[in-house]
Parts: sequence; structure tokens; C-alpha cells
Amino acid sequence: MPDSYRYVVVGSQLTGVSAVHGIREVDQEGPILLVGREQHMPYDRPPLSKSLWFGKKKVEEIYLQAQGFYEDQGVELRLGSEVVGLDPSAKTIACQGGTTCGYDKLLLATGGRPRRLDAPGGDLPPVYYYRTLDDYTRIRELAGAGARAVVIGGGFIGSEMAAALHTNGVTVTMIYGGPYLVDRVVPPDLGRALEADYSQRGITIHAGDTPVSFEARDSRLVTKTKKGREVTSDFAIVGIGIEAETALAATAGLEVEKGIVVDEELRTSTPDIYAAGDNALFPYQALGRRMRIEHWDHAVNQGKHAGRNMAGGHDPYTHMPYFFSDLFEFGYEAVGEVDSRLRVFADWQEENRTGVLYYLDDGSVRGVMLCNVWDKVEDARALIRGKKKLTAEELSGAIR
Repeated sequence: MPDSYRYVVVGSQLTGVSAVHGIREVDQEGPILLVGREQHMPYDRPPLSKSLWFGKKKVEEIYLQAQGFYEDQGVELRLGSEVVGLDPSAKTIACQGGTTCGYDKLLLATGGRPRRLDAPGGDLPPVYYYRTLDDYTRIRELAGAGARAVVIGGGFIGSEMAAALHTNGVTVTMIYGGPYLVDRVVPPDLGRALEADYSQRGITIHAGDTPVSFEARDSRLVTKTKKGREVTSDFAIVGIGIEAETALAATAGLEVEKGIVVDEELRTSTPDIYAAGDNALFPYQALGRRMRIEHWDHAVNQGKHAGRNMAGGHDPYTHMPYFFSDLFEFGYEAVGEVDSRLRVFADWQEENRTGVLYYLDDGSVRGVMLCNVWDKVEDARALIRGKKKLTAEELSGAIR
């Protein structure tokens, strides 16, 4: 085992593996160390709340690469190992257990950790902060027909997991503080229509409410809410967002705000250290602001871009990542600043919930959501990059 590597990647999930691809596009020989906290081979996260639950994929199909890929690419995989120290001046990392190694270039692809509830009983064993393959495996064992679940959170993970559990015969109650489903992303009319669809399918909805405590009672979990409800279940899934993993960077003296601050080439405040993925606060070129993005397409493209620049490139990151979700029969792809606080223009067919939502700031398109409309992400990107003020007439039919 060498004491030093040309490239060290901290984080063995999608961003880190994508960085390996980027490095090897430029440098086919330099030794790479890929360090990951989880014991599993690197895997894809979206199936954990989507295709695994609907029989579209098996667990063995979600791994990003076979073992032979890493061997062929000259990558040393160090799994089940947490990096606990970073010394930028010595250019070394320290792993739990006392091992250290050096690097020429380092990527922090540490991702994020689930936000936790500040409520008594929030750490009881039946309360799961859903994020990992181990979480999926445990909940899959619990989620047989007739089981009862509480889902905390009405955003991406909460809404997807409620649909997944319900489809597998679990009785589901949703509790979330927002006024309607996925309220940070969709406008009120659509959010309430989605909420009504969930209710009609038999999912109990408690919007505008939050859990205040969890209690083990008679082999069940009792969730008490701010509005005085008591919901009994076999387990709870908490999906209230993630927080960027920035502790390693902050302790090492790197610039950190709501994420690890990087420049347009994805370099941190220490130039030989890069950051990419869920943890990186980067300049979003098309929107003219710094953002942190937590989606699959972003992890793929920003990770690969960071890898190329680590290996000698100096290109700015200009990709506009998209994200996607499936909520029963309603599916969408979205790109740009998709924020329900912006003015939203709907080019819409109400009868089948098909159409395009345009998110506007002073008349120009900042974001686009394609609802049951497919293969139009590039058209949406072009509209956002154009930065033109558009009338309602111009927006109607702008994307079909």
C-alpha cells in the first residue's frame, strides 16, 4: 500500500466514481485512492426510493461498477473507512484507525447527511433517516403487506417513499410542515392536486403539522405531533433533507458557508483540494449565483469535471444539471431554479397533468419543470441560458 497517491478522492459514491472517470480521461496512469465510509461497493442512490421498490431493478444492479473496473483503472478502493483528518499544508489525510497517506490532488466528495429531528425519541431504532443501501435493506424487511409506516417530510424523499411503501401494501401516514406536497418546488394548485391523489389512494395526509416526540409503546412506535395527533406505526421514515458534509473541510481551514466554497474550476480555497457533488457551493454560471445541488445528474457531471481538472484541466463548470422524480403516475424532469416562491407560468393540460411549468424572475425563465413531458431538457436549458424576457404568449407552446 503506497504512502502517497497522485489523486485521493474522499467519498466513494456517484460523485467520487465519476471523478475517477474524469481523471482517467486525462491521466491514465496516476495512482488513485478512493476512500468511502460505507462498506458497500459504490452504488446509485436514486433506486433506493424508486426502482428497487417497483421491481424494476434488483440490488445487484445498482452498483456503479464491477470490482474489476477499479482494478483495471488502477484505483485502490478503501471502503468502510472514514477520513477523520485533513492537513492541507502537509497534503495528507488521516483515516479512522490511525493510517495516513499523502496526495498531490484531493477531491472532497463527502456528500451530505440526513437532517435529524430535534424531538424526544427521534433516535429510537424504528426511526430511520433514509439515505443508504443499509437503510433500504432494513426497511424492506419491515415493509410487508399490512405494515404501518409514518413518513415525515413532504419533499422528494418523503413523497417518493410514501408512494413506494403504499405500492408495496404498507399503510402510510404522511406528516409534514408545509402547506401541501413538495411545496418548495411546485405551485399550490399542482401540490394540492398531488396531495389529493395521494389521499384518494389511501395515504393519510397531515400537512402543516410536525412531530414533537416518538415513543415505543406495546412494540409499536407512537408519533406525537404539534397539533395533538398520535399516530401508531411499525416504523417511521424521516426525509426532511440533507446537510452538506463540511466538517472535514472546515476543520482543515477551507472556506465553508452552506457548503464547501469552490470556484468555477471546482477548486476550494486551497487550490490542490477540490470539492464536488452535494457538499459543493459552486458558481452556477447560467443563473449567476452560488448554489448547492443534491441531484444525480449534478453528481455525475460535476464529479467528472472535477476529476478532469484535478488531472490538469482548467475548464469552468458550466453544466446545467437536471433532476427527476416519479410520484405514482406523475413524473417530471426539471432544470434551473425550480422554486415555488418565483412566479410560475403553467402551460398545462389539466385533465392529464401534462405540460410545462416556467419559473420566472422579472419575466425571464429561471427554471423549467417538464411534467409528463420527456426528452425536452435541452430545450429548457436553452430557454434559461437565453435570459430573455418572455410574454405569456411566447411561453405558451415554447416547449412541446
